[in-house]
Amino acid sequence: MKVTVDEAKCCGAGQCVLIAPDVFDQRDDDGIVILLDAEPASDQHTAVREAAAVCPSAAIRLDSDD
Repeated sequence: MKVTVDEAKCCGAGQCVLIAPDVFDQRDDDGIVILLDAEPASDQHTAVREAAAVCPSAAIRLDSDD
């Protein structure tokens, strides 16, 4: 799985950080997403998929080969 984020789309809701804190974080000044791990381990895939699904601005993109 490869994860990309579109910072321009991000609204700073923070759901991704709550669901997958090992993969996503937020900037302190404006809450915009920070991608910590662009190729998370397989044990993170379920959480990352959920984070992408609940993102209100669709700022998370997943390219999956599994």
